[in-house]
Amino acid sequence: MAYSLPDADCVHPITLPDGSAHPGTVFLRNVIDMPNVEIGAYTYASDFDPPDEYGWAARLAPYLFGFSQERLIIGKFCQIAHGVRFIGASANHETRGLSTFPFAVFNPETMLGYQPDTRDTVIGHDVWLGYGAKVLPGARIGNGVIVGAGAVVRGDIPDYAIVTGNPAQVVRMRFAPKVIARLNALAWWDWPIDRIVASRAALEAGDIDALTG
Repeated sequence: MAYSLPDADCVHPITLPDGSAHPGTVFLRNVIDMPNVEIGAYTYASDFDPPDEYGWAARLAPYLFGFSQERLIIGKFCQIAHGVRFIGASANHETRGLSTFPFAVFNPETMLGYQPDTRDTVIGHDVWLGYGAKVLPGARIGNGVIVGAGAVVRGDIPDYAIVTGNPAQVVRMRFAPKVIARLNALAWWDWPIDRIVASRAALEAGDIDALTG
């Protein structure tokens, strides 16, 4: 039987051998509908204790609200493991005063206007976020990055880096600079899905010449 990817518009993309849908994995853009969240096609999250279908936003980004002033942007074909959390800018307190206590949030007249940190969090395409990773406010993670289990990511992470630890540090690059430039230029994640499926063997084998041939 020919290989095919599930419909990008489905909720549960994994079908178990008994024919049932695996409830712990979802295509995120089909279960999160918030004006300040943008998620690309085929990006999925998995959880061993999954929330109800529309509780994924609160599970993954607990400090991001509909009225928050920052955005969470996640590219296409990302893989988000159990326990990953995006700690959005709304979680941050003002640090320039004598106290960090958020007095404004306890008054409904000043709550909505109070957000000392409004930085967006941006995740590139084809990023693998390992078990329990934490992504801090304002982090920008490049395409093809692998984030190790339990890593705490802040700042800018270059394309196709592997990062681990707290704070996360680059332990090595996945490919040479010329290969990374070629991959970014190809932007395979933007290809028609039929072309992506046809290129599966080359993508899995790391055969970039087959992709450009």
